[in-house]
Amino acid sequence: MLFQTIEPTFVYRHFARPQPEINPTLCLTHSLQDARIIRILCAALQAADPEAAVWRYLQGHALPTARRIFVLGLGKAAVAMSRAFNRFTSPAATLIVTKHAAPLEAATVLTAGHPIPDLSSLQAGQAVLQFVSGLQADDLLVCLISGGGSALMSVPQPGLSLDDLQGLTRALLACGARIDEINSLRRHLDQLKGGGLAKATSARVLSLILSDVVGNPLEAIASGPTAPDPSTRWDALTVLKKYDLLATVPAGIVWALDNVPETPKTGDGLFGRVENVIVGSNALAAQSALQQAQSEGFFTQFLGDSWQGEARHVARALCRRLRHQRKSQAQPFCLVAGGETTVTLRGLGSGGRNQELALAAVAHLDGLEKVMLVSLATDGEDGPTPAAGAVVTGQTAQRARSLGMLPATFLLQNDSFTFFTKLQDTLQIGPTGTNVNDLTFLFGL
Repeated sequence: MLFQTIEPTFVYRHFARPQPEINPTLCLTHSLQDARIIRILCAALQAADPEAAVWRYLQGHALPTARRIFVLGLGKAAVAMSRAFNRFTSPAATLIVTKHAAPLEAATVLTAGHPIPDLSSLQAGQAVLQFVSGLQADDLLVCLISGGGSALMSVPQPGLSLDDLQGLTRALLACGARIDEINSLRRHLDQLKGGGLAKATSARVLSLILSDVVGNPLEAIASGPTAPDPSTRWDALTVLKKYDLLATVPAGIVWALDNVPETPKTGDGLFGRVENVIVGSNALAAQSALQQAQSEGFFTQFLGDSWQGEARHVARALCRRLRHQRKSQAQPFCLVAGGETTVTLRGLGSGGRNQELALAAVAHLDGLEKVMLVSLATDGEDGPTPAAGAVVTGQTAQRARSLGMLPATFLLQNDSFTFFTKLQDTLQIGPTGTNVNDLTFLFGL
């Protein structure tokens, strides 16, 4: 198997989308730096543009020789990625499975459930299986893969039902399991994940991948439909044991992990006809934001793209870093951290991991002058809310108290969306059509 990562070398103005519209939250409106901050956030989103990422690859690489070319788009960015490919050449057929419908000429576009798979996810999975299984050895299947693909497309292993998969997914999301842990289970419970898609076709496969997983492991992005699976059924069972879920997940899940065939591994001959390429990532978006911040006069620093763990714990670490920088750095600064946190649900509130991180930061930044923390889900959707994240300053805690709100109470209920809605500080941009994890911006102003 050949694997490579494509780094950006120039700007694709012809394919750049209009600048994303970011709502001016109350904190941003009252900041003298609001226009500069919004331009920095927009730079990150534009760098993650999936259409430009695919076009960048196509301009620098020749496609393998094939009798016919077929395109399968999978994930939240599938339409945009497919649009770039269809501008480059005309495939014999294009099938897209995504979350939000968008028109694309000469393509079949299916929408399905996310983050919980639904009946449409199963229907999409069957459509994909039929699409790829009819291809021949001299055909080329171009897979355009982005975040969300794990839930959007599903062909459960024999003996498993949709209820089984839904019950498992809800349990894993509620217990705070990491996305790589969740996907290790998905790979063994679904016929198209963990290399299953590549196994289901005779065609040569080229996968262009927009990474939404920390560290860009191929097997974890959309649960690795065209990648070898380094995990085993035992590893998947270990995740259930770790979170004490063996007795609470549907019985069919445990049965399947004891009986399904093992997924294909590195060295399997089928991967000799598969090429996987990372064309966009969290680090790329972060670096573009930092370049914009530097041009705006900020001192900049990248804090890495591997931030994981409970959102409230990550918030504490990032706020500690922000306080330290505020003491030692006189010049306005912008620090950017990338990754994807998790939330263990304890309350009945509404929110998402980015808003929860921001809510946890409120107490840590209480009273600190001239600082701002902005959390951002690059797909524009933070949990089951219309917000992409939230904005916090050193005055947020006092503003909340003046409204009779205690941040700790809202945090206890996982009710970050309600908290920031009352403060008019939810960050709302709408679905962006891309997904390269989350970004947290730490500003000294």
